[in-house]
Amino acid sequence: MLKSRVLPKLLQNLRLPVVAAPLFIVSCPALVIAQCKSGVIGSFPALNARDEAGGPVMLEAWLQQITEELDRHNQQNPDHPAAPFAVNQIVHRSNERLERDVEICARWKVPIWITSMGARVEVNEAAHSCGCIALHDVINNTYAKKAIEKGADGLIAVAAGAGGHGGPQSPFALVREIREWFDGPLLLAGSISTGEALLAARVLGADLGYVGSPFVATHEANAEQIYKDMMVDGGAEDVMTSAVFTGHPANYLKESVRKAGLDPDNLPKDWGASVLPDDSPRPKAWREIWGAGQGIGAVKSIGPASKVVDRLEAEYLDAVRRMQSEIG
Repeated sequence: MLKSRVLPKLLQNLRLPVVAAPLFIVSCPALVIAQCKSGVIGSFPALNARDEAGGPVMLEAWLQQITEELDRHNQQNPDHPAAPFAVNQIVHRSNERLERDVEICARWKVPIWITSMGARVEVNEAAHSCGCIALHDVINNTYAKKAIEKGADGLIAVAAGAGGHGGPQSPFALVREIREWFDGPLLLAGSISTGEALLAARVLGADLGYVGSPFVATHEANAEQIYKDMMVDGGAEDVMTSAVFTGHPANYLKESVRKAGLDPDNLPKDWGASVLPDDSPRPKAWREIWGAGQGIGAVKSIGPASKVVDRLEAEYLDAVRRMQSEIG
């Protein structure tokens, strides 16, 4: 078995070296709880917890639900405790909820913080103030260095093939460049949908794999049935990259673009001024134009999140055995 570098305690003793990626809209308490109980780190974007008028602060309610359920599980299963969970914070200045959400996560001592769209010193300090760790999404070596300079504990290298917003670089190049100077926690995202891909990520130098798309096609995911069906039916050639919908390159399911009344091979260049043929409102990214990574060919059926972890573990252990046998 491959040995990991010295990692923070929160990233050790997992059933598999996997962090389930925070999926916008899709990730919810039921999915995070199932992931953690299965032995991998579950996560969700803080912005998924949307407040309702006159109701409770939804992020607080979600953190209470996840924390209490995992505590119950651990008390009932002391020999098989759940993995910790993570919350993703979009730290871009446009996120008007950031300050409030950071305060809530610090108060609940969310174990792992995943930050995206700009490294912020004060957010990393908030994570450290409650004994937690911060991992930052990066798409190139320059951003990786800036993130560590601003206090991130680890990096998530988002390489070509990742679902949603991702980078264009090959994982072979990206991981290698980061590992030339950084020996801390490193995760790799980009088509990590099989146990073989997870082992390959570790051989490259990553400590953990970042797995997203396979968890869309699960019972617990907050995704429409047709979205889940598309994940099962699709392959790499059914995923397209476009900056049209958000202004940043991202990977989407072509079929969801067609479903929204658009031609994925002939998208309007000026999205802000474009209209659909019947003058209907423009479809929204993530809510109607659905993200997917190029590894969806490994997704063969819809089932519980625990079965995704079971499959990954079986494939990973078999790949390790085959590698060891070939090496001799």
